[in-house]
Amino acid sequence: MNYMTVREAGEKWGIGGRMVTLYCAAGRIKGAEKIGNMWLLPKDAEKPEDGRVKREVQSGK
Repeated sequence: MNYMTVREAGEKWGIGGRMVTLYCAAGRIKGAEKIGNMWLLPKDAEKPEDGRVKREVQSGK
């Protein structure tokens, strides 16, 4: 299986490496493996959906 690094995944998905690391640590990327202090992700892994929710801001007008 071919793997990519956290940095490569971040560039591919348009997000920061820290967010990719958090997804890996939370088990949200299928097939991600931690080797020593480095995460390896399958090249064909898909970006997980962002679980953070923005709340609606109501206008005071």
